[in-house]
Amino acid sequence: MAYEFKLPDLGEGLTEGEIARWLVTEGQEIGEDDPLVEIQTDKTTVEIPSPAAGKVARILVAEGETVAVGTVLIVIGEENGHAGEAPVPSDRHRERRLSGAEPAVDEQAPAEERPAAPAVSSGLAPGHAPPGRVRATPLVRRLAQELGVDLETLAGSGPQGRVTEEDVRSAAASPDLAPGQAAEGRREPLRGVRKLTAEHMARAHAEVPAVTWVEECDFGAVDLKRLVPVTLKAVAEALQEVPELNARLEGDEIVYLDRYDLGVAVQTDQGLVVPVVRDCDSRSVDELGDEVARLAESARTHKLKPEELRGSTFTVTSAGKLGGLLTTPIVNHPEVGILSIGRVAERPVVRGGEIVARPTGTIAVTFDHRVVDGARAAEFGLAVIRRLEAGG
Repeated sequence: MAYEFKLPDLGEGLTEGEIARWLVTEGQEIGEDDPLVEIQTDKTTVEIPSPAAGKVARILVAEGETVAVGTVLIVIGEENGHAGEAPVPSDRHRERRLSGAEPAVDEQAPAEERPAAPAVSSGLAPGHAPPGRVRATPLVRRLAQELGVDLETLAGSGPQGRVTEEDVRSAAASPDLAPGQAAEGRREPLRGVRKLTAEHMARAHAEVPAVTWVEECDFGAVDLKRLVPVTLKAVAEALQEVPELNARLEGDEIVYLDRYDLGVAVQTDQGLVVPVVRDCDSRSVDELGDEVARLAESARTHKLKPEELRGSTFTVTSAGKLGGLLTTPIVNHPEVGILSIGRVAERPVVRGGEIVARPTGTIAVTFDHRVVDGARAAEFGLAVIRRLEAGG
């Protein structure tokens, strides 16, 4: 008897998730609560523990595939009616299902008495699908239809010969290749955080008529080790003077927000993520510094919680020494503004008629011109600079 583990409802209205990484292999004995799989959502990567103990019989969805909530991901325990009792999840896992954290299933019923996923069929050699049938998820089938790719012509590279998104995209990118001819160059599927970033940035670029305002700033009064929290405090105070930038456009209405929860861009080995620092208007610079450090560490170790990645009202980004002279950041939709800090370095400036060296950098503000006028964006940028030049 076997236990089929399905992609649970991860909350936040999410209807699908990407298999970022399997933490087990077929044939491996696992215990209840052992790390099972990492799921990438449109917010973050979530590690899901095994709800039952037993031997991993089959992994049905390959890494990199995106599937709907309720899709069977893995089979744990004996299959095809072999002797043995089905692994029974603990009361704690039952409570999680009843609370909506995981989908409710008849956990006592044998797998063969529950609706089986299309991928659970035996008697086939790995890498081969049943004659006349192509193994592919509904999402992959829809993608193939959109790109004009005939699934029947593809040799699936996924488990049990399943056609993956990468197979379809590779075929669509190389329509003129002769059978057996390799595509040019090394190809990697757009996955995880990088895929989500690409989709989000493309949407922001398409929907937001953005303009960027840039000005120099003298950072001589700022402790550069505390640059980000000092900037967060300055931005939160300046947003109170120019509330149009702490807003969002919803249909035909501008919604002015009375909270100052600022996103901070953090570079990780999987791409850029933007955790949210709450209440930047009421926290001290030291408190903001501690929170930024905590969120950055969680981001780099992939331990951010979904709620730590949502609800920002404005975003601040700084690449430090890699920042370049200036950047023109892209608005983090549905926000209407973002501020970036260029690389701070000793540069010649004129002070009192004399040329002197000062630690200077640029402040750039990109804004949604549907909501914010250029003059108001400039007022905001100058308000931030005044505070930074005064030491925060």
